[in-house]
Amino acid sequence: MRALWVVLATIMLAGPAAAADKFRVWSTSIPKNHVLSNAQVFNGFGCKGDNISPALAWKGAPAATKSIAITVYDPDAPTGSGWWHWIVYNLPPTTTSLDEGAGSGKASLPAGAGQGRNDYGQSAFGGACPPPGKPHRYIFTVFALKTDKIDVDANASAALIGFMLNANKIATARMTAHYGQPPKS
Repeated sequence: MRALWVVLATIMLAGPAAAADKFRVWSTSIPKNHVLSNAQVFNGFGCKGDNISPALAWKGAPAATKSIAITVYDPDAPTGSGWWHWIVYNLPPTTTSLDEGAGSGKASLPAGAGQGRNDYGQSAFGGACPPPGKPHRYIFTVFALKTDKIDVDANASAALIGFMLNANKIATARMTAHYGQPPKS
């Protein structure tokens, strides 16, 4: 009987944490060293990349998930508030991947999904384009949400959408990539 109680106590204590530990995200477009390639670099602001959103896949979202959202954020941008590169929301809970180019118009998003306005002013993926110097971090976050729809205006800011995502999140999975431009001589 004691063994049963130990097993039950372990399950109860580890249950939510164990479920959250299983929720993970990865990309077949981003190399294992997590350095973004020219494909994920912005084409503008002095950068000459392909501006293609990477393929993303995830697994382990909690069973109670009613929708999925994705953000890409650079906390190292010299703005005082970071830089939002991509915001996708209202993905069906059965979605477990996005094809390369889904945020760039080269592949499609699932029906009903929306894209928020990034800090380039576009409702699409906006690639990396840090100033020359130290590489920046690009945090890809997949949100499992307790609501089936984030109801925001098409012109909503990334901060407003981020507020809605955080207010409705059940769990998150994160992956950090890096990119830097060499210092100008």
